[in-house]
Amino acid sequence: MTLLVSSLKTPIGTLNLLADDQILIASNLSTISALKAGREVKSVKSIPVICDLINDYFDGDLAAINAIKVRQKGATFSQAAWRAMRKITAGRALSYAELADKAGSPAAVRAAGTACATNAIMLVVPCHRIVKTGGALGNYAYGVDKKEWLLSHEGFL
Repeated sequence: MTLLVSSLKTPIGTLNLLADDQILIASNLSTISALKAGREVKSVKSIPVICDLINDYFDGDLAAINAIKVRQKGATFSQAAWRAMRKITAGRALSYAELADKAGSPAAVRAAGTACATNAIMLVVPCHRIVKTGGALGNYAYGVDKKEWLLSHEGFL
């Protein structure tokens, strides 16, 4: 099946999306590597449903992105951490330690940070909702200003 690539203008920049049918497999504010072995890639103006739900999120329906199906490769702990991130409701945040605990390995705080750093589906797998113990925002691959904007949009800040 053909992979779909699209770019969506958002308040935080141009969001690049890569989908396998209706499953989002990459989302970022930089570039998407469209090199998938044996897969055809088609650039489209909009990916049906996915782009609509992301637009709804930016228009104020913060739960809209929860309906987007996702898939990304990663180690067992990362998969557990990404699932835990998707359960964090908009307007809330977890510390890296809390994320490690929710992912099933309370001592794996550094691995929780790595799961955030290697998350290929920003926004929809909401690594921006992970903060330092004590509430400091911590790092964000696209800049702390973008993390701050997202957390303000969601009512956390």
